[in-house]
Amino acid sequence: MKELTKAEEQIMQYLWKLEKAFLKDIIEEFPQPRPAYTTISTVVRVLVKKGFIGFETFGKVNQYYPLVSKKVYTRDFMKGMIKSFFNDSVGGFTSFFAKEQDLSLSQLEEMKSLIEEQIKSKKENE
Repeated sequence: MKELTKAEEQIMQYLWKLEKAFLKDIIEEFPQPRPAYTTISTVVRVLVKKGFIGFETFGKVNQYYPLVSKKVYTRDFMKGMIKSFFNDSVGGFTSFFAKEQDLSLSQLEEMKSLIEEQIKSKKENE
């Protein structure tokens, strides 16, 4: 899956939130001062071309919707980041994240609990 630019990702964040939207609806999500209509229109066309957004035409206007879910994009993005920056080592990523984010004890315990739940689930499914 192709990576998104910051502008593309911002539009996708709004579209994931809205689920379906006309161009004016997407523009209204931006804080003031909002980008130009033509700028957003161009980025949306790129996202359509990349296969991230689909649309339905109503007269002269298009209603856009995501073709890629936020969950799938996030998963693929994180896999790519772990591969690129941590030599495909989930342990390396986890260690970096735990140390560099200066997590509190409760946050670390929450992570540990989530990991233990996944371990238990995998053992039950073997």
